[in-house]
Amino acid sequence: MPGMKVLVLAGPESSGKSWLAEHLQQRFGGELVSEYVRHFIEQEQRDTCYADIPVIARGQLAQEDEARSRAPELLILDTHLLSNILWSQTLFGDCPPWLEQALLTRRYDLHLLLSPDGVEWVSDGQRCQPLLSERQAFFDASRAWLDRHGQRYEVIEGSWSYRMERAVEAVEELLGRRAQPRV
Repeated sequence: MPGMKVLVLAGPESSGKSWLAEHLQQRFGGELVSEYVRHFIEQEQRDTCYADIPVIARGQLAQEDEARSRAPELLILDTHLLSNILWSQTLFGDCPPWLEQALLTRRYDLHLLLSPDGVEWVSDGQRCQPLLSERQAFFDASRAWLDRHGQRYEVIEGSWSYRMERAVEAVEELLGRRAQPRV
């Protein structure tokens, strides 16, 4: 049996990461790790501040480590520390340096980098980048980081149905499975 494959959904808010992660988990099984910051904000009932960044990052890592310890065939991460790094820089102009080091010590087999272009922004009470230009800047920063650090990724863009189709194909390839015939 091949080892665990770790898939990360990355990119700006409202680009379909959580939606896609859930659908991929339903289709392929494995284990899904959600975005810790959402839980944190619901628990704290306030906006985050710079002092929260390490707490949020450690919470995300703890969830990821717990899931990794169970070694599912497929581990799907709704996000990882790259999001924490970029949000810290965007919101506070700084980021604790240990976050990038912690991120670089972990193995991720594939990132699905979701483009904000082609899908509408949806407010959910936690999102704060309604302008496409803001989300595009976050996407560009994500891509630049992945390129700079030699991380494997595929850009997922277009309509919701096209995003699903491309993501399924990418995961099938990651897992070494042949595409299922369409019915």
